[in-house]
Amino acid sequence: MAQASADAPKPDKNAGSGGHGPAAHAGFWALVIGSIGVVYGDIGTSPLYAFKESFAHLLTEGRGVAQAEEVLGIISLIFWALMIVVTLKYIVIVMQMDNKGEGGTLSLMALAQRALGKRTPLLFLVGVAGASMFYGDALITPAISVLSAVEGLRAVPALEDSIDPFILPIGIGILVGLFAIQSRGTGVMGRYFGPITAIWFITMGALGAYQIMSNPGVFAALSPLHAISFMIEHRFLTFVVLGSVFLAVTGAEALYADMGHFGRRPIRVAWVGLVLPALTLNYLGQGAFVLGQLDVINAEYSIAREAARAVGADTVAFEFSPFFEMAPEMLRLPLVILATAATVIASQAVISGAFSLTQQAIQLGLLPRMEIRRTSETQAGQIYMPQVNWLLLAGVLVLTLAFGSSTRLAAAYGISITGEMLMSTIMVFIVIWKLWKRPVALAAAIVTPFLIIELIFLSSNLQRVWSGGFVPLLLAVGLIIMMWTWVRGSRLLAETVRRDEPLAKLFETLSHHPPHRVRGAAIFLTGDPDVAPAALMHNLKHNQVLHEQIIILTVRTINAPRAPESERVKIEDFMPDVKRVQLTFGFMETPNVVKALTEARKHGLKFDIMKTSFFLSRRTIVPSEKSGMPLWQDHLFIFLARNATNATDFFHIPSGRAVELGNQVMV
Repeated sequence: MAQASADAPKPDKNAGSGGHGPAAHAGFWALVIGSIGVVYGDIGTSPLYAFKESFAHLLTEGRGVAQAEEVLGIISLIFWALMIVVTLKYIVIVMQMDNKGEGGTLSLMALAQRALGKRTPLLFLVGVAGASMFYGDALITPAISVLSAVEGLRAVPALEDSIDPFILPIGIGILVGLFAIQSRGTGVMGRYFGPITAIWFITMGALGAYQIMSNPGVFAALSPLHAISFMIEHRFLTFVVLGSVFLAVTGAEALYADMGHFGRRPIRVAWVGLVLPALTLNYLGQGAFVLGQLDVINAEYSIAREAARAVGADTVAFEFSPFFEMAPEMLRLPLVILATAATVIASQAVISGAFSLTQQAIQLGLLPRMEIRRTSETQAGQIYMPQVNWLLLAGVLVLTLAFGSSTRLAAAYGISITGEMLMSTIMVFIVIWKLWKRPVALAAAIVTPFLIIELIFLSSNLQRVWSGGFVPLLLAVGLIIMMWTWVRGSRLLAETVRRDEPLAKLFETLSHHPPHRVRGAAIFLTGDPDVAPAALMHNLKHNQVLHEQIIILTVRTINAPRAPESERVKIEDFMPDVKRVQLTFGFMETPNVVKALTEARKHGLKFDIMKTSFFLSRRTIVPSEKSGMPLWQDHLFIFLARNATNATDFFHIPSGRAVELGNQVMV
């Protein structure tokens, strides 16, 4: 999931439906190029480490000597993983499941929820688990991608003997710089993401083709028979190797997640026309290079293994990077620079995806409010979230320093991605069965092959739990508990508030004992339009006044990316001089209350913003043993509530026009 990480144009009706004319043609290809930079950045950096780690298992977990048939088997496994998981599942099937044009884990959850007609506990857990797994991806992708690119400096002849001590500091410097510039937005640089990544794919394909010419027999790996024979012959080793083979498809979720920004057709054209051919050629090229160097590689590994045994070491110090070493020596340094640029772009896409996912989670009520800043006046998807940004940087630096290399990070990488894919497959089944109204047997027949493959990949990765795989698992469990606590606590708080005085009863009482009226308008924000807002009650109790014009305002978020304009504003004349207004937003939108109210003037709402005060209720939550939650969960909910961004900032209410009145609530 990597929404809006580049300054990409938005899809239009011509791009999606094959419109006519030069403008439509140019717009479509702009979307194709833009999608290459944003959608395919992550999967485009996988050749740096996927084949390398898979091949390493042949040496370290196998007989210690790699054979040509085994190399072909690994390439075949990678190719068919790309074809089945990416092409068949995401390109062909999942991308048909757009939620009013949008995609992504939470969009799919909202779609499945609509198909079922309600939010079931199982569906909630599946959707939240999938979203939580993404954050593991957002932590590990920048670390493993940037480190794997910088490690390519070892393949530069002039640097290979002296660069080792500097690889980690260089990688950390790039990562810190990447997160430090997030607040500025992608801006001008964003428009170059697509072209740079396109050059990266063309370069990868050319490097692969160059090596294939010396060993065209590697094309035999495209036959699934080599993958099948590898699995039959090696059994448990296959199980180990698959954990690294899966690294080749990391980033596949971005195809679906970014559909709303680029459109289904441009993403598909980019995959079929450039990305898949370039990846295939590069993996075949790495295989061809290894086949040509197999005797040398086996001999060097044997020497390294004997040296490790001599000193009693548990691991063999053997560095081998076929991606960089298959390039001519004079091109290796420029290739490292280009690879670093590609990994920075891939990391940028994942970071922006984390911002976008967090925004959706907040709007859907899964997380407390956080500060959201817009970094572009023209691109709606470009946002910056300071709290998320710095938490991600801290996590990335901890992982980078703790693991120290891309090889060690690879052990932690696959679990989060396989978990995320598995959750999406479950929701795909619900959509096919309930929303598309296909027989349950047909829905099961469609998703079962993907379910089996992903379970195999997940099981393969789970054996690495103690080698680093526990990191994304712990993160996901922590986030699931946090989201569950926030949803549960918010529901209990809403039930407590509902016991307050009904709005109709309050104004009936006021009609018999009218308070003093003052000039101007007062807008009271409330979550329940039928209950008297706490701020209104406090204003009456302490100030004993009522404004000439009263607006009871409710902000609602629906399970759709964007609210239809027909539903944006609803105005109800509750009493003379008292109106109830409901503003509706989608979970991909920023709830700008003042802007929406200004638009509401077209619907007959009359008020002067300079003579209007916004009254907000600030509740101080006190833990209670009778709340309905364990005491530890009470304290967690209170901690989240206290650290939430205040409603004034979140709803973009001018601070000079806002008044907050508080009370204590036991939860």
